[in-house]
Amino acid sequence: MILTIDIGNSNIVFGLNDQNEWLKIWRIQTDPSKTADEYEVIFRSLFNSCTICKEKIDRTVLSSVVPSLIRPFNEMLIHLVGHTPLLVQPSVYDKLPIEILSKDEIGTDIVADATAAFIHYGGPCMVVDFGTAITFTTISETGRILGVSIVPGLMTALKSLTGNTAQLRDVQLVAPPSVLGDNTVHAIQSGLVFGFAGLVDSMINRTEAELSLKLKVIATGGLSPVLQNISERIELIDENLTLDGLKYMADHLF
Repeated sequence: MILTIDIGNSNIVFGLNDQNEWLKIWRIQTDPSKTADEYEVIFRSLFNSCTICKEKIDRTVLSSVVPSLIRPFNEMLIHLVGHTPLLVQPSVYDKLPIEILSKDEIGTDIVADATAAFIHYGGPCMVVDFGTAITFTTISETGRILGVSIVPGLMTALKSLTGNTAQLRDVQLVAPPSVLGDNTVHAIQSGLVFGFAGLVDSMINRTEAELSLKLKVIATGGLSPVLQNISERIELIDENLTLDGLKYMADHLF
């Protein structure tokens, strides 16, 4: 059984895969202040609630864009599952079926996304990952990452907006009835949901125009469903894309 863990700036997503089937996937809030012991309590509790036998976990892959959490998670996993995880880092990139530029700068989650997208859908394609930031990763027909664009994420934009204004408040990230907001909630929802849909579509169109290529567009990340049926360019949503990329690494790099 394989345990895959993706530590993001806002959330930690981890799942258990057995014989190519995801038994369970969890999402918890990222907290850099938590210790290895505290994270172990969380993992044990979630495993126990699903009657998961941790002794059956024989491979673990860890991706983290929060460097301060790598050591606590290494310590936690050694104690919890009895082995050191495979850490996604530049030293393993040459063993992947994709070609990566700027190996010391690219996020490990982006590498996992690109790996799974190329394996599952082929190239040329683009992965739009909706997290703390929205990342646009373009992969060529041969599996070469051609480039990445980054903009603030939907929730990041919402928090920035409400945190810096006196009369605007948090809202649910769903499409309002009309682009013409008739109250404060609908006005914010219109700007964020329809505005970001336009941003996403524009980035895809500009990338295709620059490359003279038609791209298959895959969305992933916790907030990817927000723009489902709103964006005109997102073709499919694969919420498990990052974990699938980590699972591939567990199968081929151990």
